[in-house]
Amino acid sequence: MELADQADALKDVLDALPGYDLVVIDAPPSLGPLTINVLSAADALIIPLQAEYYALEGLAGLMDTVERVRGTLNPQLRILGVALTMFDGRTNLAQEVEQSARGHFGELVFWSVIPRNVRLSEAPSFAKPIGAFAPLSAGAAAYKRLAEEVMQRVEKI
Repeated sequence: MELADQADALKDVLDALPGYDLVVIDAPPSLGPLTINVLSAADALIIPLQAEYYALEGLAGLMDTVERVRGTLNPQLRILGVALTMFDGRTNLAQEVEQSARGHFGELVFWSVIPRNVRLSEAPSFAKPIGAFAPLSAGAAAYKRLAEEVMQRVEKI
């Protein structure tokens, strides 16, 4: 099955899901066939961006891939936003990554920033989302703000 056919099949399945207005797919950070398939079937993309140098470097490759997908498989694909993650505002690097992202993507960068947080790091080892593991943590509060911001943007689509 060709990649375009796979993307069409995934989109058909997603469109046919009863009772769902919104489906979020967490795709791997690699730019392999699975990610291409997800981008081909998606309406919008949220780009998580770690506040690290190499993550910023990798963003160029992702943007090239997004443009190729738009040009061949999914012309309607849009970027809903860029979410800064693992952010430590005490470091110059994190601040530089934020400035660079906001300079390049402007209003697409969400105002909600996900901090480096011990509780966020611990939650997966307990197989729980942060909202269940440590609902009062700074990380949980940051993800809640991000979710609200995402929903505001989705409503405008």
